[in-house]
Amino acid sequence: MNPITPPRRARTLAHQLVESLGDRIRDGRLSPGDKLPTEAGFMAEFSVSRTVVREAISKLQASGLVETRHGVGTFVVGLGDGAAFRIAPEQLATLRDVVAMLELRIGVETEAAGLASQRRTAQNLTVMRDAIDAFTQAVEAGRDAVNADFQFHQEIARATQNAHFANLLATLGATSIPRAQLDPSRPADEERQAYLRRVNAEHGSILDAIENQDVEAARAAMRTHLANSRERRRRAAAQGGELA
Repeated sequence: MNPITPPRRARTLAHQLVESLGDRIRDGRLSPGDKLPTEAGFMAEFSVSRTVVREAISKLQASGLVETRHGVGTFVVGLGDGAAFRIAPEQLATLRDVVAMLELRIGVETEAAGLASQRRTAQNLTVMRDAIDAFTQAVEAGRDAVNADFQFHQEIARATQNAHFANLLATLGATSIPRAQLDPSRPADEERQAYLRRVNAEHGSILDAIENQDVEAARAAMRTHLANSRERRRRAAAQGGELA
């Protein structure tokens, strides 16, 4: 009797898809700025489920290889192995690691918010609003909002009109959002949803200051937002808790 072959796990398939797409980006078959195929296109090409495609795209985002623009699509960033600076997902395995990341982000993104308030365009503001709306929709649907969260911060970096800020945020990727370390299948309870609503309200305060071109208010709002996240993780670390 032939042994029964166990079914392939979705996670294994997702890693295979990540490797395939990562190779295409690194060898130039997919160039920076190229738009990736749709989920349906990947499903047909690789004979995988939508869940596998979404997990693979999430991992590519976390690695800084691609970025998703809500309502537009997913695009190649193209930093790949040539990036001079990179924080890999495995370097954010503990709460202490995440706190260290947030300290870096406070230093960089506080100034980015101030510059964005001086230099933002109407298009930058539109993308920020769209990210906030996408965040709200995800939370009200009982999902997390890591991608929308990262898009909001990435667009602020772009709004500085200084490519170094945008490149650094792209290099950090969505893993710089602490919740990206959580199990995405974990259900959202009421307390968690309330927390996410507060996070997005802080996003709204940052956007208001940037839109009003109030440099100091933008810096203060960003610093408060990231410091709140840092303090939450510090408390969790002291209590032996998990990332949230």
